[in-house]
Amino acid sequence: MQHSHNSGASVRAIAKSPTGIQGLDEITNGGLPTGRPTLICGGAGSGKTLLATSFLVNGAKQFGEAGVLMTFEENSEEIASDVASLGFDLPGLVEEGKLFVDYVRIERSEIEETGEYDLEGLFVRLEHAIRATGAKRVVLDTIESLFSGLGNANILRAELRRLFRWLKDKGLTAVITAERGEGTLTRQGLEEYVSDAVILLDHRVTEQVSTRRLRVVKYRGSHHGTNEYPFLIDRYGLSVLPVTSLGLTHEASVERLSSGVRELDQMLGGQGYFRGSTVLVSGTAGTGKTSLAAHFADAACRRGEHVLYFLFEESPHQLIRNMRSIGMDLQPWVDAGLLHFEAERPSRAGLEAHLASMYQHVRDFRPSVTIVDAVTNLLSVGTQNDVRAMLMRVIDYLKVSAVTGFFSSLTPGKNESEETEAGISSLMDTWIVMTFDEVDRERRRAIRILKSRGMSHSNRVHEFALTDHGLRLKDGRG
Repeated sequence: MQHSHNSGASVRAIAKSPTGIQGLDEITNGGLPTGRPTLICGGAGSGKTLLATSFLVNGAKQFGEAGVLMTFEENSEEIASDVASLGFDLPGLVEEGKLFVDYVRIERSEIEETGEYDLEGLFVRLEHAIRATGAKRVVLDTIESLFSGLGNANILRAELRRLFRWLKDKGLTAVITAERGEGTLTRQGLEEYVSDAVILLDHRVTEQVSTRRLRVVKYRGSHHGTNEYPFLIDRYGLSVLPVTSLGLTHEASVERLSSGVRELDQMLGGQGYFRGSTVLVSGTAGTGKTSLAAHFADAACRRGEHVLYFLFEESPHQLIRNMRSIGMDLQPWVDAGLLHFEAERPSRAGLEAHLASMYQHVRDFRPSVTIVDAVTNLLSVGTQNDVRAMLMRVIDYLKVSAVTGFFSSLTPGKNESEETEAGISSLMDTWIVMTFDEVDRERRRAIRILKSRGMSHSNRVHEFALTDHGLRLKDGRG
């Protein structure tokens, strides 16, 4: 009987309560199921309490829904200090009557095993808190602490089933956190009682690289992203990456930006790249990829725009010194705060951590242009498919933020360029290839545009030279 009722309910669109957590509302197509319990499970330190508290705080501040936080592990002062570093002011919300925090202490010694143990006291306290605030959202953190006070787990399971039913009858959007079990989602198999939505948080360390991931294991009656998504805990709170991985909703700008090389602008329909587009420059070692990136950075800074430059091969000092050899001094832009370098070894972290770091730097610095030199260095910490998936997320984020992305890629040899770029180039709007040949003991560099979406562009191969006045194209056909 119950089964047929649920399957009927899944046909109707269910109401959702937004969490206000970046990325999570996209993955769940709108938030957690309104008026129903959601189970959040994970190991110690995985971010359960933070996610649950974010749901309450955002509900109170952004969506006008008061909340109740019932905690069985930490008292209100401890939780308040835990989340204060993320900009959450729990005492302030309590004072305003938007939040009610109740610390329920479970003492094993105070519980008599009479077989009649029940959660009646809990219901009474919850009822009081909900009435006091008019709460629509409730968090119970963490439910396992109730078990530590009771030997007879069967009695407590029956009581918990009653608790979940009570929350549903009250129409409360509830979040229950629970510890991860061995071979099960939760230690006590609580997922059996929460049939509406289950979210699993995972904090793993592989080869000393820490990664946090989130997965929606179950969401009755709703479509949801089923992948594992990396998430980040920083001073802004909790955010799930990627923010926009599920849609192609970005605006396409018609504004053009100079490449910093006049002749290359001519090759690109006379005006340069589209703002907010992605540019890939590939070639073998020493062909001039970094010089072209530096020209683009210099041109953007001259327009007064901010440029974020990720370096995976050399230090900022080395790059600045090398560019002086072609008559370009980037140091004044660094001093003026227009150009910001982020240099790190790819092997320092896993791909997800690099992705989170890049996302954070873009968000903090708010650049107009972001340069990544060179993306192929990331292959040392992940497969080509992994790097491609990561780049797709970076590009997605840049496009939605209307940031122009410039990526350089080192190709091993002339004949391998097409194959090596196959994974990456399809993500790019403009693809420029730089080569050099030795003719009569003379090195000749050449540049050509393989594609540039949405604009007419030169199909010719142009010879160029790196001079004291920068990169200069020759008129010859190369």
